[in-house]
Amino acid sequence: MSELANQLVIAEREEVSRGVRQLLASPLVTEHSAPDTFDLIRRRREPIAKWFDYYCGWTLTVEPRLGYARLVKVRRATDPSRPARRHRSGKAPFDRRRYVLLCVVAAELFATPVTTIGLLADRVKAATAADPVVDSFDSAIRHERMAFVDALRLLESFGVMDAVDGAADSYVDSAAAKVLYRVDGTLLLRLLAAPVGPSQLAVPIEEVPFRFDDLLDGISQERRYGLASGKHADRAVISDVQRNLWLRHKIFRRLIDDPVLYLDDLSAEERAYLASPTGRQLLRRAAVQGGFLLEERAEGVLFVDVDTIATDTKFPDDAATAKVAGLLLLEELATPTTVERLRRAAAELLERFPRWARIYRGEDGAGELVDDALETLIEFGLVRRTDTGLVIPLPAAHRYRLGDIRTSRESS
Repeated sequence: MSELANQLVIAEREEVSRGVRQLLASPLVTEHSAPDTFDLIRRRREPIAKWFDYYCGWTLTVEPRLGYARLVKVRRATDPSRPARRHRSGKAPFDRRRYVLLCVVAAELFATPVTTIGLLADRVKAATAADPVVDSFDSAIRHERMAFVDALRLLESFGVMDAVDGAADSYVDSAAAKVLYRVDGTLLLRLLAAPVGPSQLAVPIEEVPFRFDDLLDGISQERRYGLASGKHADRAVISDVQRNLWLRHKIFRRLIDDPVLYLDDLSAEERAYLASPTGRQLLRRAAVQGGFLLEERAEGVLFVDVDTIATDTKFPDDAATAKVAGLLLLEELATPTTVERLRRAAAELLERFPRWARIYRGEDGAGELVDDALETLIEFGLVRRTDTGLVIPLPAAHRYRLGDIRTSRESS
């Protein structure tokens, strides 16, 4: 093979791995919001799609003429650490009302490819008024208009709605504001990642709170695995091919979605698959093709993206006070520790660095700092908090403790 051919092969591998990681960070990429990333995914869509299908069982749809790429990440799991956020200052997470309005707005957008903010508000008002479960939308109330605009801004960020004339924020100040929208109905259809539509379950509304796990399981069913993905699966009707396919996809979904994959969190069957020659081979191949650095320890497995492309948040990160505090408090977590001890340590940090963490200088600043730091550490799979107030370090925490980092540097 010539040197030029080698260079082309290397360039393709690098672009495929970058495209994989870009889609993991942002499963929806539009030509308008990220033209360079979209162009890369468009050019390398076949090998990128094969990577996701083979290792995770996820579908990648690329629409060059419509200008978007959508990775449908299916996984039966709830993740409160990734809420929808308001596209205003503060980036506060969506509350229940905003999620409700988001769903109603999305349903009403199918009616026409072009609409105005006023007409859409009227349709939402009529739809909510006709629903005995949902509170009626009242455009005369400012906080209702704010919630409505937050839902619209989120859909704008997805590329589903395009403000041809005017801005949605003007509606917050006045219900008479004029905003003209163009709606992309095909992209709107792609937003839902559930294999089974929620409306197909036909469960009475009063039963939903008591059957949430069953409903989540119902909308997550994937036919390619038989009944393997169901909580009440009858293993007798599942072929070996389906079982192995489900094991592979389930393991790799967790591996690339979670910060760290602990073996203790896997079933005996999943651990056996991962420890098999086939499993270990696939593990290394997926890491190389996806551009990850593979870390294998006795306690678990970790895919590290040294370029920090594959995630929307990172640790350590000196840009966030809670993350800095989390890194510093890991020094107190060589062994299980009480929250009270961590609060004393945080108080000492606040006293030692008087110009740092200014938003945590209130009456219970140390307690608030510890709560936010622990939330970060839990999110990254570094600690576990018990109901009794005990904080237990998990194996991956040792790679971030400052003492261990110094030791490893000295030994190298």
